[in-house]
Amino acid sequence: MALFTLQVSLPDRPGSLGMLASAIGSAGADIRGVQVLKSEGGTGYDEITVAVPGTDPSDLVEILNSIGGVEVLSIEPATN
Repeated sequence: MALFTLQVSLPDRPGSLGMLASAIGSAGADIRGVQVLKSEGGTGYDEITVAVPGTDPSDLVEILNSIGGVEVLSIEPATN
């Protein structure tokens, strides 16, 4: 598994982070860390470190971007 850090935006309402976490698990990835960065204008911004099967996170990004209101803003290999 390869580690990646995602920055995502999502609706700032109850259940949004849970929905995102479920989608990550459904994609076969494992959450290793979550940091809430900010909330503004009804949108939350989070940084999530995930372990992805293999070395290509593009399937995970596609799944997350298909969720209404969720956008993967950036993805980079995790440094630790």
